[in-house]
Amino acid sequence: MSENIRNFCIIAHIDHGKSTLADRLLQLTGTIPPDMTVEQVLDSMDLERERGVTIKASAVRMEYTAADGQTYVLNLIDTPGHVDFGYEVSRALAACEGAVLVVDATQGIEAQTVAHLFAALDADLEIIPVVNKIDLPSARTEEVTQEVADLLGVDPEEVIPISAKEGINVDKVLEAVVERVPPPQGDPDAPLQALIFDSHYDPYKGVVAYIRVVNGTLRKRDVLQLMAGGATFEAVEVGVFRPDMQPVDALRAGEVGYVATGLKSVRECRVGDTITHKDRPAAEPLPGYQHPKPMVFASIYPINPEDYEDLRDALGKLQLNDAALTFEPEHSQALGAGFRCGFLGMFHMEIVQERLEREYGLDILVTAPSVEYEVVLRDGTVKRVRTPAELPPREKIAEIREPWVRVQIFTPLDYYGPIMDLVTKKRGVLVTQEHPTPDRVVLHVEMPLAELIVDFFDQLKSRSRGYASLDYQFLGYRPGDLVKLEVLVNKEPVDALAMIVAREHAYRVGQKLVSRLKELIPRQLFEVPIQAAADGKIIARANIKALRKDVLAKCYGGDVTRKKKLLERQKRGKKRLKMVGKVQIPQEAFWAVLQVGGGEEGRS
Repeated sequence: MSENIRNFCIIAHIDHGKSTLADRLLQLTGTIPPDMTVEQVLDSMDLERERGVTIKASAVRMEYTAADGQTYVLNLIDTPGHVDFGYEVSRALAACEGAVLVVDATQGIEAQTVAHLFAALDADLEIIPVVNKIDLPSARTEEVTQEVADLLGVDPEEVIPISAKEGINVDKVLEAVVERVPPPQGDPDAPLQALIFDSHYDPYKGVVAYIRVVNGTLRKRDVLQLMAGGATFEAVEVGVFRPDMQPVDALRAGEVGYVATGLKSVRECRVGDTITHKDRPAAEPLPGYQHPKPMVFASIYPINPEDYEDLRDALGKLQLNDAALTFEPEHSQALGAGFRCGFLGMFHMEIVQERLEREYGLDILVTAPSVEYEVVLRDGTVKRVRTPAELPPREKIAEIREPWVRVQIFTPLDYYGPIMDLVTKKRGVLVTQEHPTPDRVVLHVEMPLAELIVDFFDQLKSRSRGYASLDYQFLGYRPGDLVKLEVLVNKEPVDALAMIVAREHAYRVGQKLVSRLKELIPRQLFEVPIQAAADGKIIARANIKALRKDVLAKCYGGDVTRKKKLLERQKRGKKRLKMVGKVQIPQEAFWAVLQVGGGEEGRS
């Protein structure tokens, strides 16, 4: 039975035609009607269609009669296409034996193409190279075919030129999958080992786990156990995707499908975990399981405080389908009650923000993103810090460590200078560089994650006119020369405006913050000093001039001493007012400062 099964995925950079190719394969195999009008069948979310990127992994079972007359079961596992979801991609690759590598004939090889390719090669997958969009006038089919062949070390004849949109040569992709991808290995009589490569929450069936059965057989009503999570459950339903969920009696070794667990949270059924039988467990779980770890943190506040409970409910519902999203209540003196949320990366954060606004109709404010620091205290203990307010007093700190990442930047050679200038300004270090083709360069750079998340991607695109692309992986924590930058309004520190910055950037960021606040805080009846402080020293200052009442308006001539007396009394009153007066900082001031990302222009 498993001799006629082929498990494969499609890997590509964003917008290279992965979802369109999947649509054509579904139509060619008769899985969906040829006249079906919805494009990107496997991308069910509106956001996925608009942005041209797969956010959730999905799977579909196709039946194809090949040129040799035999009917094959093809399981296509559609992987997320963005760097933030690298772990999910790795688990989807582990569920396959082959991968179709799609490269856009107009764009050529991009950063995520190579990142996913190396991940597929590490997983020992058979690679089928495909050059897409050959029908476009700007297609460089021969040049890109040679690029792909050089990258893989194969004959250019093995690279299949196609147009997924027009359906040109798509049947050759199916034939190549049947011929080149090996059938799955596995023993249907061995103890059950099934890899979870994705899941979603169903209000009636609980968590539905998308699985690839590696060994053993899984049937409805079997009592199952998660080897890493430890949860025990009964299989409510077992089935396959065609592309909708269709129940079957059993899933055997080599097959791809789903199992409805009845569990109430995706957190209990994490991607990468291994399912086995409770009464006959496997000796060990499948390798590669990791706990998804948030890398970027931001606070989300409702603009209308009455929406707080609605925001809590919405985040809870999103978390049912997204185990990587974390949130905990937080209170700010400036913005009121909200939540501190953890995300896999900036793109993940944008998706959550848009879903909260669209699907749940919430007006929210998202603060500037930050990262998690490790603070080593003088007594040797290590504390994790996500906000400047959590930072211990300066005299107790031995060192502060910040997360570093390795970044691969693909760019045409023409933009080498401006991009290296950007890397240097962002505290990046060039490790190596290579030239896959004479006019393109790959830069391998190491840099702090805090510098990458604010506006690095936007500046990279503007400096390279949109041609450069990047991919990054987490390296670890390294000691950094970092300081807490505080803002004092009328000599009172304002927690919500504090931030952790590199010492070399503290002066510029402080100057920018102070001048921005000077524009935004309304004038008071007394002079208000705004100061930025780092390491206990004031590094920037601006004064908001006092509103002055014209106390001399009623003096028509007369002795000058009367005017002096009135001005002196006003001066004494303002001095007393300054000592007891409180400055009410409007929310617009906090929002404007937070939304400029703590002064990213000052950082660059």
